[in-house]
Amino acid sequence: MANDRAKTIEALKMALQMEIDGKTFYLKAAKASGNALGNKLFNTLAKEEDAHRLKFKAIFEAIQAKENWPEVEIEQVAEAELKTVFAQAPAQLELRSSEMADVQIALDMENKTRDFYQAQAAKASFKIEKDYYQVLAKEETQHHKALFDYSEYLKNPADYYTMKERHSLDGG
Repeated sequence: MANDRAKTIEALKMALQMEIDGKTFYLKAAKASGNALGNKLFNTLAKEEDAHRLKFKAIFEAIQAKENWPEVEIEQVAEAELKTVFAQAPAQLELRSSEMADVQIALDMENKTRDFYQAQAAKASFKIEKDYYQVLAKEETQHHKALFDYSEYLKNPADYYTMKERHSLDGG
């Protein structure tokens, strides 16, 4: 049991650091972004990373005090908030040369974080722990999808909108 507790604490420390690093990166990327769409997306992701950090901090403190996983409210962030960022995208785009590099770094970060949460869910000792990590893995997947959409938008905004609105062009 002590070994399980130590592993849980280590995983929580790692998760806390990943969320802190993610927020820091997204705030820097937002500030450096060459357009309003990138700024809004990166700031939204920073806000979500900070919400994850606060929840992990509370879980960590509860485990330190009680030695087992606390009951936590599991709320999945609505995917709609990330999608509305693209719906409000400007027609013109001024792309910094490193903006695509920031997006690629973010895509990799989200993949690694998702994989970490999936691994933690697989070896969770408590059902609430497993459920929480699974929800977070899904959220990281949503972040990845939003970032991928942004990368497609950066490559060619006109084609991006044509692709996303193709169903209306097909009459469906």
